Amino acid sequence: MATKDTPVNPMLQLDNQLCFALYSTSLAMTKLYKPLLEELNLTYPQYLAMLVLWERDGLMVSELGDRLYLDSGTLTPLLKRMEANGFISRVRDVADERRVHVRLTAAGRKLKVAAGRIPGCIAEAAQCSIPELIALTQQIQTLRGRLTG
Repeated sequence: MATKDTPVNPMLQLDNQLCFALYSTSLAMTKLYKPLLEELNLTYPQYLAMLVLWERDGLMVSELGDRLYLDSGTLTPLLKRMEANGFISRVRDVADERRVHVRLTAAGRKLKVAAGRIPGCIAEAAQCSIPELIALTQQIQTLRGRLTG
């Protein structure tokens, strides 16, 4: 316990921790997305999966997991719920049944149009210009790359 005679190490103060700044910002960002995504019947992780599939439909589950930094134990239940909601289908590869491809349904493709307004809502809430958001995103991606080696 710090007393008035014990010097405080500024690097051990919560507000000086990069990890806490990222964590608390992530919580705030997820909270901001929640009402926007509820209109689409998506959770935040499902939205991230849809973003990947809108870029490249038909990925294998393992490729989708790699792209989202999620293991199959986390990804499989998420995909099952998305399939139950009619947004995707999971299809086993005929050449190798261990491989499962994730494909958008017509309803899943249609969601892309409705989701088109979300980035603008986020930029407005963040009170940042698009160039500022791009620069910040690139800095965070660089940090992630350094941390994951």
